[in-house]
Amino acid sequence: MVEQKKIIIDTDPGHDDAIAILLALASPELDVIGVTCVAGNVPLHLTARNALLVCELAGRPDVKVFSGCDRPMVRKLVTAEAIHGETGLDGPQWDPPTGQLQDQHAVDWLVETLLDAEDKEITLCPVGPLTNIAMALVREPKIASKVDQIVSMGGGYFVGGNITPAAEFNIFVDPHAADVVYRSGIPIVAMPLDVTHKALMTQDWIQTLEDLGTEVGRKSSQLLSFYNRFDLERYGMAGSPVHDPATIAYLIEPDLYTGKEVYVEVETRSSLTMGMTVVDYWGARRKEPNCLWVSKVNDEGFFQLMYDRLATL
Repeated sequence: MVEQKKIIIDTDPGHDDAIAILLALASPELDVIGVTCVAGNVPLHLTARNALLVCELAGRPDVKVFSGCDRPMVRKLVTAEAIHGETGLDGPQWDPPTGQLQDQHAVDWLVETLLDAEDKEITLCPVGPLTNIAMALVREPKIASKVDQIVSMGGGYFVGGNITPAAEFNIFVDPHAADVVYRSGIPIVAMPLDVTHKALMTQDWIQTLEDLGTEVGRKSSQLLSFYNRFDLERYGMAGSPVHDPATIAYLIEPDLYTGKEVYVEVETRSSLTMGMTVVDYWGARRKEPNCLWVSKVNDEGFFQLMYDRLATL
């Protein structure tokens, strides 16, 4: 019997969020005890709907989905329909979800669930703006000791940003929340653009999902084909990055990744560099590291892992 790691996925689906959720639900090493939704790629009512759709696609309508914060802590909401389409999951045809959201607010559930947990019992896996996580920490700082680690998709250092020259989307949408999280004392593993841009999905690999002949394979292929079009045009690379599943892949096979313990701060004041993850990569500030900053990946192993797990659904 595989020993399961308890995780909570905090998400704003989003095509790559959807693949991350599917990967987690296909992996016996992980016990997804809940999915919390936040506004980000699209507004909250759509991210929550999309999370229900993805759980049902995976054959896991039992997974509890909670709707959370509908806007950042301080700033106005910025969304990404240009990339993810008007629904956030454009590409496939979706029937309305049959399941229902939980009545409890995501932040309330996070606080309650973590307070009831043992120390370092639960891993948080945020793959969107960090609003829900930060609001829970502000509301009840005691929950920090209950979190084993936060494995988060967000930020960039060596490759800069993807929504501004300095900032990656998830951090830019709510930099004040990211600042709270990075100052929380909880061990953080960051999967930034620096590593996700080193694992590029090609149309040939996307076709292998279609060739599975399953509903999950077909919809995953349609999702990623839609998502792929934007980055191929923007970056002119051989393929495009699929960001959020990196967090789940790290939890399953951490040996696929290499990183460095560093001190990271988030810019919350400058209009020019708002949301920048300021990484003290060479220890210039003499501060204790608060983050494992991941920058290398075995890309073949990453795509093989995703294919193998999605093939089981």
